[in-house]
Formats: sequence, C-alpha cells, structure tokens
Amino acid sequence: MESQESGKSNKGLSKFLNGIERVGNKLPDPFMLFVYLALFTILLSWFVSSLGVTVVQPGSGEEIPIKSLMSGEGLRYMLTSMLENFTGFKPLGLVLAMMLGIGIADKVGLLETAIKSTILKAPKALTTYAIIFTGILGNLASDAAFVIIPPLAAMVFYTIGRHPLAGLAAGFAGVGSGFTANVIIAGTDALLSGISTEVMQSIPNANIVVTPVDNWYFMVVSVVVLSVTGALVTDKIVEPRLGKYEGDAKGELEQTSPVEKRGFRNAFLAGLGYVALLVIALAWPGSPLRNDEGGIIPSPFLDGIVPIILIFFIIIGVAYGVTVSKINSPADVSKYMGEAMKDMSGFIVLIFAAAQFIAYFDWTNIGTWIAVSGANFLGGLELNGIIIILGFVFLTALMNLLVFSGSAQWALEAPIFLKMFYFMDFHPAFVQAAYRIADSSTNIITPMNPYIIIVLAFMKEYDKKAGLGTLISLMLPYSIAFLSVWIVLLLGFALLGIPVGPGVDMYLNK
Repeated sequence: MESQESGKSNKGLSKFLNGIERVGNKLPDPFMLFVYLALFTILLSWFVSSLGVTVVQPGSGEEIPIKSLMSGEGLRYMLTSMLENFTGFKPLGLVLAMMLGIGIADKVGLLETAIKSTILKAPKALTTYAIIFTGILGNLASDAAFVIIPPLAAMVFYTIGRHPLAGLAAGFAGVGSGFTANVIIAGTDALLSGISTEVMQSIPNANIVVTPVDNWYFMVVSVVVLSVTGALVTDKIVEPRLGKYEGDAKGELEQTSPVEKRGFRNAFLAGLGYVALLVIALAWPGSPLRNDEGGIIPSPFLDGIVPIILIFFIIIGVAYGVTVSKINSPADVSKYMGEAMKDMSGFIVLIFAAAQFIAYFDWTNIGTWIAVSGANFLGGLELNGIIIILGFVFLTALMNLLVFSGSAQWALEAPIFLKMFYFMDFHPAFVQAAYRIADSSTNIITPMNPYIIIVLAFMKEYDKKAGLGTLISLMLPYSIAFLSVWIVLLLGFALLGIPVGPGVDMYLNK
C-alpha cells in the first residue's frame, strides 16, 4: 500500500507510538487510576500538612492550611462524605439525563438513519465533507459513533470508486478528533461544564457556574472549520498517499428503507415543531423562560437547557420509533431508556471514584495551594496570557496520549488548572474550550483509545497487512491539522474579542 520511502519514514513513527503504547498499557484502568490518586492525595495531604504549609487565598487574603486526611477530622470527612460526593457530583445527573433522551434516539435507530441519510444524499464532490461533518455530529451517539461511522464511510468511498481506507480515515477523524464539537448542545458539554462548575464552586467567593452552552459559539464555528480541514486533509494528503485501491470490498452499503425515510421525516417534523414552540415561548411577552430584564443571558432557558434538550431527543426518538414500529407502547420507551442506562454503567462506576478524588483534593486545599503557587510562578515569568494558554493546550494534548477518557482527564486537570487560570483572571469556560481542542485532536492517534482496535479490524477488511502503524500513519495528518487549525481559531476568538459562548469572553474582568 505504501512506497518504500513512506514505509521507512513510518518505521520511526511506529516505534515512537509503540513506546507510548507500552507506557500507556502500564497505567491502570481509569477507575483504579482515580482510586490510586485518591490514596496518593491522602498520603500527600499528610506529608504536606506535617510541614505546616499554608496558602493565602487571593482576594480574601485568608491564610488556609493544608488539611490532612490521615487525621481524625479527615477520617470523619471521608466516611461521612462518600455518598454525598458521588450523588452530589453534578456531571452525573447532567449526563445521565441527557443520555435518557439521546439513548432513545440511538436505540430505535434514528441516529444511524440520520447518518446514512446525510452521507448518501451528498453530491460525490462533497462526499468527504459530508463524512467529516457527519462524524463530528456523530458524538451525539457518544461512543456508538466510533462503531457506526468509520466502516460506513469506507463503504461509501468504495461504492463511489474511491479508496475505502481514505473514507474510513475520514470517518474516524470526524468522530475522534472532532468529538468535542457540535452544532447543538451535547452530552460532552454537560459533562465537562459540570466538572468545571464543581471545581469553581470550591473556590470561596468565586460564584461562577459554567453552563453547557458556555462553549457553544466556538464549537459551532469549529464544526464548519474542522469539516473543511478534514476534507482537505483527506483529498490532498491521505487519499493520494494511498493510491488506487486494488483489493476486494467487504460488504455492501445499505440504502435507507422507505419506512426509515418516513421515520426520519416524522422525527424531523416533530423536532421542528418542538423548536418552533420553544421559539414562540421565548418570544412571548413576559416569557417565564427569560430573565427579569427580558434577556436570555442568563435566563431560566439557559439554566434549563439540559432538560429542554432531553425532551427534544425524546420527542424525535419516539416519533421515529413509532413510525418504524420499534415503539408500540409506552413501555417500549422506558425499555430503551433502560438500555441506554446500561451503556452508561462504566461511566457511573468511573464517576464514583473520580468524585472521591476531586472531593479529597478540594477538602485538603492541595488544589488551591498548587493553583496559587502555579499562578504566582507563571505570573512571575511575565508571559503573555495567550502563551500560557498555548502551553496548557500542548500539555493536555500530550497527556491525552496516555489518558483517553476526556472526562477522566478533565477531572484530573480541572482542579489544578481552572483554579490557577482563575487567579490569573481567565474565564473558566475559555480554559475549558482550550482543554477540549487539545483533548479531542489527539483521540485518533493514542493507542489508549479502545476504538482504535475496532477501527483496525475494519481496516483489515480492506487491507490484510494493515497494522497499528498503518492506522496511526493515516490519522496523524488529521490530528496535527485539527490541533493547528483549532489553535488558530481559539486565538482568533481571543484576540478579536469574540465570545466562545453566551456572555463568555477570554477574561473574567475586562
């Protein structure tokens, strides 16, 4: 498939990535990682507290001691707060609520039909753009998109006479590197903003809430920019390097059936009707969805965006399910919701451990100590704020090579960096946006991504000799291009003063 020259150049890359894989495989799974981090926090709190370390709280000037979890007070806290740390962890309720609605749409087949309809209706000249665009929007189906879109995209490319591996790479790039972007508010927005809010509320007098819409403007623009970038990388770099496909195809592309088309149409009309009612409710004089001044930022509408989106997905999912006869009674709705919750079991288990670690980290004041010390150090360097943000982006991109889960990594970074940047006057939602572009861009080149093995299996259907190095060599151009373009876009928003979300700028105070 590759020339000798490109094969030689890929050996060094494969060796490097294999080294990362070996290191990454030595890490425990995310649940145990947080268990070990919680234990480490217990020991660290005892050690630092024994040294009599204190930190002066910026703003209030209060001197705060580092508290030890290996004390009578610490033991009482760990025992009495364990359940509250878990059930009171904001991302838990937000994400599970979102998945109740999205899960119905996924389980009845609406999301898969929407994906097929979007790709198949696109003109051949726009096929690559449609695949990247659909892959990015596919994060609504969460991890299911990794399984649905890449093989479907490969079939599309083969059907229209193009190299199937180029289609597979485009689909994987859209789903993986574009995972955090979307044109509507998705589960990722709720999850990350919940973690951010949890951290910010631990800062005395901060009184800052990061909502699921706080990165929306930036992510909407990102969808367009990444769709164009991904398509150009596919058409100009990846497919020419692959050359003409000489193998035998595996499988045939299935068209949407008449009943699926009717279901998609009815779901679209139901969703359109729901959105129209929302617009009318917002525009109505004295609408209870607006604030006391009649505005939308902030407002009950934005505060209730998660249940509003939940109802939207329930409506379109039920409309589709009834049309295709997958929902024949109200009991079927709860059945599909239950199936969606089963898929979230791993997330729930992970959150239990992550919630304890974050709570311990906050209670001991270690996070505040590191944040204030780090902010003072960076401030002493007198670096430009943008340069500091860029350093944070590159650090996150490197960390993602070893910790694939975006929520797990943000739970690790947020308690330190959100506080640090807050004391430097950066808006936490802007810092969260910087984190998201770094974390998402490298999803497709980290061996810690469990879906890389699945995508590799799809690749072998078209190229028996394909290996991990082959896959990484295909995906590396996307990862580099997405991260580079995203950094430029973030800089553009910052330097031009464009809000990344409703009322959210780079700095808290201007």
